Amino acid sequence: MFTDQDLSDIQQHGIDKESIAKQISVVACDTSSVELVNTIKADRDLLVVSKSSINTILGNYAKKTANKKIVKFVPSSGAATRMFKDLFIYLSGEKQPQSAKDVLARLSDFACFDSLSQLIENEGYNIHSLLENQQQNIILEYLLEDKGLNYAHLPKGLLTFHRYPNMTRTAFEEHLVEAAAYACSKNKTAHLHFTVSPEHAAAFNQHAITASKKYEHLLGIKFDISFSFQHKSTDTLAFTMKNKPFRDEQGKLVFRPGGHGSLINNLNSLDADIVFIKNIDNVTLDELKGDTIRYKKVLASILIDYQQDIFNLLSDFDNDSVSPETIKRAEKLIGEKLFIPFPSYYKDLTDNKKQQYLYRLLDRPIRVCGMVKQENEPGGGPFWVRNHDGEVSLQIVETSEIDMNNPEQKAIFESSNYFNPVDLVCSLKDHKGETFNLSKFVDYQRFFVSTKSSNGKMLKAIENPGLWNGAMSNWLTIFVAVPLSTFSPVKTFNDLLRKEHLKK
Repeated sequence: MFTDQDLSDIQQHGIDKESIAKQISVVACDTSSVELVNTIKADRDLLVVSKSSINTILGNYAKKTANKKIVKFVPSSGAATRMFKDLFIYLSGEKQPQSAKDVLARLSDFACFDSLSQLIENEGYNIHSLLENQQQNIILEYLLEDKGLNYAHLPKGLLTFHRYPNMTRTAFEEHLVEAAAYACSKNKTAHLHFTVSPEHAAAFNQHAITASKKYEHLLGIKFDISFSFQHKSTDTLAFTMKNKPFRDEQGKLVFRPGGHGSLINNLNSLDADIVFIKNIDNVTLDELKGDTIRYKKVLASILIDYQQDIFNLLSDFDNDSVSPETIKRAEKLIGEKLFIPFPSYYKDLTDNKKQQYLYRLLDRPIRVCGMVKQENEPGGGPFWVRNHDGEVSLQIVETSEIDMNNPEQKAIFESSNYFNPVDLVCSLKDHKGETFNLSKFVDYQRFFVSTKSSNGKMLKAIENPGLWNGAMSNWLTIFVAVPLSTFSPVKTFNDLLRKEHLKK
């Protein structure tokens, strides 16, 4: 299938033979859909924290995290081009989408308006005159293209999201302010790690220097900001519709970015006791951050409590070869708090074999995942899932992983009451303080296979198992209900006109 030149190209990408073999197998079988077993229900397999206990949790948060190194991990690579799709349609003259009309009608409400207006004025125009004279295209060109703000080609993190009385803030800056409230170590340092694209690294670095100085002064803390790129070794091969390697006009293999699941390698490189994971566009104004900050602390507190129970059990197993009491404690934790069903053969195991089974089950990374009530948002959610070995577990599943042509699977999906807002708190170290090798806990059968086009030719594109989907498939998972107010994503430019992003 591969020439010597192909093998050389694969090697230069840093992709090993085993990964290529997996990709060939995945695209040939195309069995990437998961099997949903059931939905998640409150107080059955999803924790609901009572309002009366929140104050207690918040009061103990500083003590619980005092000796922990906390890092906020923010996937933020890629340009924001898709945010402006309707504006480009308007600009082309093809048609006038209502969303584009709404942008132009409420242009002054956007936090970037003053910068855009000043830039246009420097070029000899007046933004209000352009609007009055139906010359909206000139405004859009200065908003989207590199002669102006260049918004269509910048990453979301560098876009101005919010306006305050004396300043504006980018999404990046909002993450700094938010992290200062719940992700500070005891030495008053907030550690943040952003995954960015190489082409945007210089701009992010410069923005980080300016923003950290500004907010260190305003908030009285230190920021430790680091960046990483998605590894080229996580790229995947493109395939033809007949499952052969897809080649460009020169006959060379075509590689594609492996999706956000590739970032498990970036996460694997962090040195941290607790990691918060949140998308770059899910931020809100200061006066609306209250619930976000409270529930981040709630999720982290729950994680630490579970972690302590699990670590105690594993330490007891280390110190006692076979203890029926420890086995019972482990069974109770697994069955009643982690909601993991035991296989039918478990009851017939000897105590020694039971201990080995329980140890392997508990000796894993842990994630506590906030889930919001379903409000018709596009995307995945929490489900009970059966894997290829027949085991049933709690998983986050993307819509694209579900076989919607199967009436039963579609019915389970549509009956779900919860949505995944990407609100995770993770424990990456074992009970001995050693960092897990996260690649060992990936379900490599949960690749995404989708159809794309390149120069008019159709191809099959493979994405690695999603970061909070297949990449964390074999983690210990706890789902917790969080309020919808903690979820305010910006998927289109118009979303910045929502109340979560506008000052009253």
